Amino acid sequence: MTKDYNPPRRVGIFGGTGYVGSYLVDALLVNNMHPVLLVRPGSEDRVEYANRCTIVSGDIDDQDAINQVAAQSDALIYNIGILREFPRRGITFERLQYSAACQTMDAAVDKGVSRFLLMSANGVKADGTAYQSSKYRAESYLKNLDLDWTILRPSVLFGDPHGRMEFATQLATEIIDAPLPAPLFHRGLLPFDAGSFLMSPVHVTDVAAAFVKALQNPQTIGQTLHLGGPERISWKDILKRLAAAKGRSKLMLPAPALGVAAAAALLERFESFPITRDQIRMLLEGNACAADDLERLGIEPRPFTVDELHYLALPAGERAAT
Repeated sequence: MTKDYNPPRRVGIFGGTGYVGSYLVDALLVNNMHPVLLVRPGSEDRVEYANRCTIVSGDIDDQDAINQVAAQSDALIYNIGILREFPRRGITFERLQYSAACQTMDAAVDKGVSRFLLMSANGVKADGTAYQSSKYRAESYLKNLDLDWTILRPSVLFGDPHGRMEFATQLATEIIDAPLPAPLFHRGLLPFDAGSFLMSPVHVTDVAAAFVKALQNPQTIGQTLHLGGPERISWKDILKRLAAAKGRSKLMLPAPALGVAAAAALLERFESFPITRDQIRMLLEGNACAADDLERLGIEPRPFTVDELHYLALPAGERAAT
């Protein structure tokens, strides 16, 4: 670490009340940093340690509130993201993963906050899905500003959801607990590669720790960090481990992606339909990356094992309370 680098003490977070955000707040507090949180009116009870944080009331569309967070911070983290958009409710990738992200970056420049960390995702690209391209364009916007930026690109995240939405819990609820066989998606008509696409599940505590390490380490400035767990695991094996964590077995059958995508084309506009065409496309692309960047930060990644998935066996009420 360079002698003239002073790690930030006050860290503004956009997206501090959600799943990853709650772990970010915990990690900052443990490392004697002070979180400054933008919190929507009515969501104050989602901040567990509100007495140890600065709370700015406002929505991500409220430029004055964004400026207030920036004015009280030495560094900013943009951690707002969605897995699915609902345009009728104004929940879109364009608004939340690009436009609002750019607003916060501009606020950092205007208020002289030089350090900026962006939560992105493994596999983002310019010509990808709306999810992928919106995050990619936010990355590009950040890189063109005069800021000391770091971009973090995790694979799929897992870990106790504390009552929020999380990868393993969602799959366990929608696939493992469902009466139908688990789908092993595959391209084409023949199931030779059914369920073989790879992911690198990374524990949410490791990702939160990576944000803190990046804030502490000036060598991460101007870097894009890929955050993967210690294994590349197939979709089929992920489902097997989720079932084992719930103490059961699960029948799995090949499912041609073309057929599921055709159904999604008709039904994805309904929020109750569990998957979209773009989500199927991204699943088949896989989401694997190495754990090298975590290890370089001094973080030993936690594995995606039955023991680490113990929270899946708890009743929903106990998961929310732990």
